[in-house]
Amino acid sequence: MAGLLRNWGIFARNAVRSQCMVEKVVSVRLYSSQLTLTVRKKIEDARRRAQEAGGKKRIDKQHEKGKLTARERIHLLCDPGTFVEYDAFVEHDCVDFGMDKQKIPSDSVVTGRGKIDGRQFFVFSQDFTVFGGSLSRVHAEKICKIMDQAMLVGVPVIGLNDSGGARIQEGVMSLAGYAYIFQRNVMSSGVIPQLSLIMGPCAGGAVYSPALTDFTFMIKVCPLHNFGYVGNVNTSI
Repeated sequence: MAGLLRNWGIFARNAVRSQCMVEKVVSVRLYSSQLTLTVRKKIEDARRRAQEAGGKKRIDKQHEKGKLTARERIHLLCDPGTFVEYDAFVEHDCVDFGMDKQKIPSDSVVTGRGKIDGRQFFVFSQDFTVFGGSLSRVHAEKICKIMDQAMLVGVPVIGLNDSGGARIQEGVMSLAGYAYIFQRNVMSSGVIPQLSLIMGPCAGGAVYSPALTDFTFMIKVCPLHNFGYVGNVNTSI
């Protein structure tokens, strides 16, 4: 009888331990599920903010000038469904002059790869609705990254330039970013085709870099070019 009670006690104790383990597993799974939902929500929110760029007001202002946004230009340039964006959630890291309170995913440039008539290329498109398309340190790093990838793969780079130049809030860090881009322009020369499209009132480094590329196109300030300016006549470059 004593042995039976002892065995029953062991069984009961093991049952309690098993129940505790089950509860812990359930608790961990619930926490993991909640964490996954939280992370997913943050990603979706960041993606939405990146798509909104500088906001509806600035996008409308861009359209009023007859200009398209950075993403609209890329979608017109690439074969449908071929564009793959890089570093969509990257933000600038400047904390001076209140910039730490003004952060937008993708910063002021959209970068990635796509295809034209089935042929792969890399592209960057500066977003004038975000800080006037000005170049930050992170902005420069994004451009350098796709230029490095293009040289590695051996495919062209196309730059859609619409920028006010260096971001003054970042000072010399922004200017250093241009130096890295210029270096890659020189390294790419004779290795891969480099094409620049001047899509807006570019200034400073935003025109120095295109001057180092193989082909430079400028759009006319008229409503006939649907690629750079809003219109309904022509969709070619």
